[in-house]
Amino acid sequence: MMKKILDNVVTVFIVVAVFMIIIPLPAFLLDFFFVFNIAISLIILLITMYAKEALDFSVFPSLLLITTIFRLALNISSTKLILTENGDAGEVIQAFGDFVMGGNPVVGFVVFVLIMVVQLLVITKGAERIAEVTARFTLDAMPGKQMAIDADLNQGIISDEEARAQRDKIRREADYFGAMDGASKFVKGDATFSVVAAVVNLVGGIIIGMIFSSMDIMTVIETYSIATVGDGLCSQIPSLLISTAMGMIVTRSASDNSMNIDLKNTFTSQPITLMMAGGVMLIMMLLPGFPKIQLIILGGGLMTLGVVLNRNRKEAALALAGGESQVHEHNTPADGVSEIDYYKDIDNVYKLLPVEPIEIEFGYSLIPLADEKSGGVLIERVVIFRKQFAEEMGMVFPSVRMRNNDHINPNQYVIKIKGEIVATAEILVDHYLAMDSGGITEEIDGIDTVEPAYGIPAKWISEKNRIRAEIAGYTLIDPTSVIITHLSEVIRTHSFELLSRQDIKTLIDKLQESNPVLVNDIVPNVVSPAYLQKVIGLLLKESIPVRDLETILETLADNPHTMKDVDITTEYVRQALKRTITRKFSDGGQLRVITLDSETENKIIQAIKKTDQGSYLALDPQTIQDIMTNLSIQIEKVRSIVPVTIVLTSPIVRVYFKKLVDQFIPGVTVLSFSEIDNTVQIQAVGNIAV
Repeated sequence: MMKKILDNVVTVFIVVAVFMIIIPLPAFLLDFFFVFNIAISLIILLITMYAKEALDFSVFPSLLLITTIFRLALNISSTKLILTENGDAGEVIQAFGDFVMGGNPVVGFVVFVLIMVVQLLVITKGAERIAEVTARFTLDAMPGKQMAIDADLNQGIISDEEARAQRDKIRREADYFGAMDGASKFVKGDATFSVVAAVVNLVGGIIIGMIFSSMDIMTVIETYSIATVGDGLCSQIPSLLISTAMGMIVTRSASDNSMNIDLKNTFTSQPITLMMAGGVMLIMMLLPGFPKIQLIILGGGLMTLGVVLNRNRKEAALALAGGESQVHEHNTPADGVSEIDYYKDIDNVYKLLPVEPIEIEFGYSLIPLADEKSGGVLIERVVIFRKQFAEEMGMVFPSVRMRNNDHINPNQYVIKIKGEIVATAEILVDHYLAMDSGGITEEIDGIDTVEPAYGIPAKWISEKNRIRAEIAGYTLIDPTSVIITHLSEVIRTHSFELLSRQDIKTLIDKLQESNPVLVNDIVPNVVSPAYLQKVIGLLLKESIPVRDLETILETLADNPHTMKDVDITTEYVRQALKRTITRKFSDGGQLRVITLDSETENKIIQAIKKTDQGSYLALDPQTIQDIMTNLSIQIEKVRSIVPVTIVLTSPIVRVYFKKLVDQFIPGVTVLSFSEIDNTVQIQAVGNIAV
């Protein structure tokens, strides 16, 4: 029974609120509802402060309507009591009236009028306008956001499920802000009604008091002015709280933190501004007439806070290390030990030799992106990408070491693989990277640059131009996403280098838990872990997922005669993984490819030379040049309709043609007919003929 009541408590509450407009309420019950109204309004305000984004409080538009109806019912009920009970409408109204009046009806009434004007013209009107503009901008920005999701999906940054969730979130945001725009009109109407109710209480009370009561004019004015002010405050204070909450929630941008944390991070992220403001306060002491004690307290406090925060940032920069692990402290001399004495111990020199598989080094300005204490989410994004990469490719890449580097540009970052730089770029922390999505309606001012992961022309757009850029059709990417996208492409490209024998052992051990018979029969009797590492490395080098380790091992065991040539063995494995390959490279059941004509394939086959160590391609330079020139022409012809170039060959030619292409045109995918599932329709969009 209790559960049914709780499930329908909102319905009961609304019905009771509607009947309160008609049925007179006793003073003690009205006092309870006034206190309850203030409590609910305060709870709503606090919820908006701790909400990370607007959709965390998705019921707010409906709640605005419900609370507005409740306040209107209380206003009408209190007006009935004021006019029928000679101004006696309960203890709450009396207490508010006495507190604001302070023994002077004129001053108290002026203060009350000012509160009502602030509520009506500033808070309510501002929140209404913000809700209206936000709703319009949200609807206008929907196409750009949808294209950004599609771009992330095509690049593999997000999965289909994540794309659907993000699209659903955009739809709900549009519905939410549209509802907020409508709900703000109720709040404005409530504030206007409060003014009407105050006039009715005062004028009507004076008329009733003078005609139907024996009170003198001063007593009548004092009695009904106290009741009017008290009743107005009982409705205005909750309305003010909810209007403030509405303004906060519609101006709340998407964030991973509450407003308290965001404001703290904002004001503490730039210590120099606090020190400058404190200095200005201290300089103002020199102006005649200014209060020196207050300026000293405020200016000195800001200067001290700025110095402390600046010192903490420098310490954090020095201590910042790997994204998931700190810099090894034993790599540097301990305090009180000179560098010469430290490295006299040869063991300490050996500690300098190991290299990290993956490193990112940041300039000073980019440290907050990786520092979790400053609100940085880069480490979290790396963890999420590791999960996505493992699900997609079947490999777990090692920890990413992150550290600061004082020798590079403050806005620059460097990505290293095994101690060597493989990629570098510069980003602006307080800007967004804007890329042309193909439907730009307006040019937005920005700093021209190139998107680091794919080399696409782009612009750095400031925060003030963000909404305009979204409406104009730009795809906007925040700085953290720029870094994680660049890092993800580097890891995909170099994943075969990151695969170690320890990784192979871990994969085999995991497979043995579920299929011990297969592992015990094949490893290491038929296939050694070192050989398996070579095969999986060749698959990863061409972006072939290796999650199906069972099929890989079984194929290797079924083709022992090819073991001398690891390239040929890998071709058999690729053919066994044809469903995986087809799923990865096909689109909508179709595969658009460039083919090799039979004459070109025959030339390649005739140029294959076999030795005891394997086989290689020995084409003459002129033929190689002709093939590459023809391939470049075909790629340019189909670039607009084929985002990823795929060349389809016969099985015997594929591996040799792939090695040839990689020397001149990296990034071209080469598949064979035996690697394509027969459920896919192959469409030839070009042909290479020499």
